[in-house]
Amino acid sequence: MRTAAVPLIAAAIALGASPAIAQEREQVKVAFEHALPNVEGKRIVAVTVTYPPGAKSLAHHHAASAFIYAYVLSGTIRSQVGDEPAKIYHAGESFYEMPGSHHRVSENASDKESASLLAVFVVDSKDGPLTTPDKAPGSQ
Repeated sequence: MRTAAVPLIAAAIALGASPAIAQEREQVKVAFEHALPNVEGKRIVAVTVTYPPGAKSLAHHHAASAFIYAYVLSGTIRSQVGDEPAKIYHAGESFYEMPGSHHRVSENASDKESASLLAVFVVDSKDGPLTTPDKAPGSQ
C-alpha cells in the first residue's frame, strides 16, 4: 500500500500540487446509526469528524429534517451556522443546528493541532444524504 502511494505523490509534486492537499478536508466516519424505536420514522446517526491542522469542510446544508448536536472531542473548532457570527468551540463544548440550517463555516481553528467533534443527527428515516456541500459559484 505504501509503495503504491509513492508514484501518486511523485505525480502530484511534478504537477505542482502539494502532498498535503489530501489533508485539507475533514474525515467523517459513522460511529452509530439506529432507528428510534419510540419515535416512528426517525433515526439517530452519530458521526465523528476529524480535522487535520488547518482543515475545513465545504459550506453545506444537512438533511432538511436533521436536528444536530455537536460536541467537540479535541482541539478547537470554528463554526458558523446561518447568519450568526462564527464562534470557536474548545474540547468539551457543544453547539446545535436546527433543521434546515446552513453551515457556512466548519473548520479546525488551529493550523498546528488536529481537532475532532462528534455530531449526533436526529433525522427522518428516509431523509438523506446527511450532508450536501454548497455548489461552487459558477457551477451548475
